[in-house]
Amino acid sequence: MIFEVNQPLRSLSKAPISREQLIQYAKASGDSNPIHLDENFAKAAGFPSVIAHGMLSMAFMGDCVNYNFSPTEFEMKSFSCRFKKVTFPGDTITASGKIRSINSDGSLSLALWTENQHGEHTLEGEALVVPLRK
Repeated sequence: MIFEVNQPLRSLSKAPISREQLIQYAKASGDSNPIHLDENFAKAAGFPSVIAHGMLSMAFMGDCVNYNFSPTEFEMKSFSCRFKKVTFPGDTITASGKIRSINSDGSLSLALWTENQHGEHTLEGEALVVPLRK
């Protein structure tokens, strides 16, 4: 497979975030902060509704990396992000990225981001993937 610097990754769009998804994510992650589950609590905190877990969007970003670099062919050595904008139920998140650099050991440094249906970046991050030797 041939890679180039600034080569875009295939984007990965997710279905609109649902309140049921937030309940299920809270159970799976152990993050039952009421800002994600309790409408009145979220409104008292100044939001129009509950907000999605930031780590849920980060998981979407990780899905995008795996979509482009199969775990059977690449190992993700590092993965991080910065939270940029709150995500709400009903938002549609698309994870995208590009190859930032190709390193001398064959590893690929990636620039990553997620954006909502309005084109606003909700996360920005990076990852390092390394081809597996077979």
